Amino acid sequence: MTELARLETAAEERWLAQWLAGPTRVRYEELPPQTGDPAPDPTLPDTSGEPRRLSDFWAHGPLLLLFMRHFGCSCLMERWEGLKTELSSFTDASARVVAICQAEPDRARAVAERREYQFPLLCDPDRAAYRAFGLLEGQPSQILHDFPWQPNDEETARTLFLEPRRGTERAVVDSPWQLPGEFVIGSNGRIALAHRYQYCEDFPPKTVLLGAIAAAEA
Repeated sequence: MTELARLETAAEERWLAQWLAGPTRVRYEELPPQTGDPAPDPTLPDTSGEPRRLSDFWAHGPLLLLFMRHFGCSCLMERWEGLKTELSSFTDASARVVAICQAEPDRARAVAERREYQFPLLCDPDRAAYRAFGLLEGQPSQILHDFPWQPNDEETARTLFLEPRRGTERAVVDSPWQLPGEFVIGSNGRIALAHRYQYCEDFPPKTVLLGAIAAAEA
């Protein structure tokens, strides 16, 4: 088994374990960072394994920071299709775009190359940065909507998700419950916009992001 295959198998096993158990982080224990607050500044590996400090990306202008769902999520694929047409508007507004994912560098690199992501991808398999930015796990109604999820229903997990999607772009990996978010951070390191998704397809409009970028730059 190759190292990439081993990582993919382990990520699938994490998905299954968390799917069966259900979400656990659905409430704030303390207030998350708000607009106007200093942004958390973790150091995370990029897809080559090189450690990158987040503040390096906002040092010379606004940063649009994207926190991703797991790679097999159809909502993430839909978001990328929209972003393809919007990225030039963000760069024209002098913003850098960076994304944070749940994968290790090897898995992240394979996906980024295959999908042709046009921004740096940082890796947070422990989801420490997700927690630092106040991103919760979603309840089944937020992630699955009216799907009749039940805890410990392994048969449904395997027959509807794991087995038919294995080896495809929709293969299930990592956390099924982690909600994404999008943040705009100014060159002063302060948050200009904190958009924490309330459900899986809660994509922020381009106009809202561009307004926050302009405000951060000002």
